[in-house]
Order: sequence, then structure tokens, then C-alpha cells
Amino acid sequence: MDTTTSKKGKLIVFSAPSGSGKTTIVRHLLGLEHLNLEFSISATSRAKRGDEIDGKDYYFLSADAFKTKIKADAFLEWEEVYRDNFYGTLKTEVERIWATGKNVIFDIDVSGGLRIKRKFPDETLALFVKPPSVDALKIRLKKRKTESEDKINMRVAKASAELATAPLFDTIVINDDLESALKEAEQKVSDFIKQ
Repeated sequence: MDTTTSKKGKLIVFSAPSGSGKTTIVRHLLGLEHLNLEFSISATSRAKRGDEIDGKDYYFLSADAFKTKIKADAFLEWEEVYRDNFYGTLKTEVERIWATGKNVIFDIDVSGGLRIKRKFPDETLALFVKPPSVDALKIRLKKRKTESEDKINMRVAKASAELATAPLFDTIVINDDLESALKEAEQKVSDFIKQ
């Protein structure tokens, strides 16, 4: 990524197991003008779901187009979640946001978040949102009523592995009480941006 042509802003990475509340926290922070944040839209090779819009929810690419961009080193980070089902962050997306003078905020999986931190250690604040417990996480996922019991059990099993990576992040926000978690996240992001 050619960072000499554009002013570099900060990269704010939020990662967490599904159901931890990271998306709620990210949406809250995006609404705070003084943080000067813009959301990084991920690219994916999966099909659109429901009312999703290309360029707003995701950049939708075919699996072949995604692989071509991988070969061209167009991604800051990427992952093949299932066979031919890719997700990633385009370098052009970060450059686009930095060119507007804003800081980039990511709602991204654990491995992608850690890859961004490794590539940009000084510009990145990596925050891990932790549920109060795995049991609490399972209850939250059930309350959503969006997935089968099997899918919930898969997410809970994956969460255990993701929770083990928490110490690799710059900071951990425990989302036991949402108001407290929002305040803590806002303070940590604000302090980092001022550096």
C-alpha cells in the first residue's frame, strides 16, 4: 500500500466472537463526530443476502475476481472462510478513507484484525470485545433468533478459540454492561487518535 501519497490516519480494529456486541460498539463510535471515523467496507465472494447493497454492505466480487485481486496484492488482509468463500479488506478502501482525512474503523474477525495490527503496528489500535462469559455469549446468540442451534453451537465453539487470542490485542473491552463498554471504547479510541 503506497502510503506516501496520502496522509495516514489511524486504524481502529474491533474484533470479537459473534454476539459480543462489537457491531453495536462500532455503530456507536461511528456516530461520534469528534472521532472522525469512517467504516471500512469489506470485500467478499459470497452472494448478496436480502437487501444488501454492493459498495455499502460489502464489495461483492466473484471468487475468480477475488483470487485475481489476491494475486495482484490488492488486499490489506484476506481469508478464505470456506472453499471459494473469501472475505478481505481492499487496500484501496483504506486509501479512500485516509484521502478524506478520516480514521478507519473495522468490524472484523480476529485473524484479520491481528494481520492489520502486524502490518501497521503504530497506526493501529486493536480492541478485543469480550463477553462476560461463554454462557452469556450463548444466551445472546439465542436471543437473536437468527440461527439454528447447530449454528449457535458452532459459533460458541469458535468463540472459545477466539477468546484465547484476546491477549494479543492492544486492549480488551469487557461488554458486561453496554453503557460502560461504550464509554470505555470511546475513551480508548479518543486517546489513541489524539496521539
